[in-house]
Amino acid sequence: MLWNKSRSSDNVVESEGGGGGFGLGPIHLGFGGTVIAIIIAILFPQTRGIIFGLLAGGGAPTPQQTTQADASDPQVNFVKHILGSTEDVCSAYFQKMGQTYVDPKLVLFHGQVNTACGGASAAVGPFYCPGDKQVYLDLDFFQELATRFHSDSDFARAYVIAHEIGHHVQDQLGIMDAEQKAHARGAPMEGANGLSVRLELQADCFAGVWANQSQQQLQWLQPGDVESALNAASQIGDDTLQRESQGTVMPDSFTHGTSAQRVRWFKTGFQSGDISACDTFKAQQL
Repeated sequence: MLWNKSRSSDNVVESEGGGGGFGLGPIHLGFGGTVIAIIIAILFPQTRGIIFGLLAGGGAPTPQQTTQADASDPQVNFVKHILGSTEDVCSAYFQKMGQTYVDPKLVLFHGQVNTACGGASAAVGPFYCPGDKQVYLDLDFFQELATRFHSDSDFARAYVIAHEIGHHVQDQLGIMDAEQKAHARGAPMEGANGLSVRLELQADCFAGVWANQSQQQLQWLQPGDVESALNAASQIGDDTLQRESQGTVMPDSFTHGTSAQRVRWFKTGFQSGDISACDTFKAQQL
């Protein structure tokens, strides 16, 4: 992937202080309990604010101070270029729809961070917080992507960022609000056909749309790049992760979709280049 061909974004910032205030407060969890809590937060995203709040001692998160990220770090420079591409693609797409795309900030942190959604540990991986409309990323996750998920390519890393930007797009289009209203009316959040799965698969599809549109703009993909992203998607399906962690698959607790579904929806976005092809909420079959 010739990622240097894209524009570098000015919206990548670094958290200062390592997320001060995050720690084991009144609820004292041992290492095993902490891991279990974090796994619950990963599998059930809607509990993140509660889980992280408990781990932080139950208090409200303090404002996080940020500074402009240092582009002399190769990894930071990479993130800035990928984010710049997502900004250009999304801005052009929103303009076609008669809307204005608002660029999100991408906050780099190490270990832990405070957000409007609660305090977060790097163990949860990259995430989007609708409360402050920011994407959060610990760069150490890229090492985990390589070692645990066997996806050590620039485009696989770019897919991870684009997926989180997909959530920001959903937020701006009102899809997240619609999801919450549907849940309030009784629609299940978890499960193979739950709202959470549909939201996550749509973000995968949006990432595919970005890949299509950025390739048209920059011609920056190289042989094997798309396959590397598909491999990353296949490694983080609910069925694959559950099989690895507990030896069995429990569809009733799915939140992100199976490996096959994540691959299929990314390919749908990539092949179509059209977000209208990504309506997972109306799809009869995911």
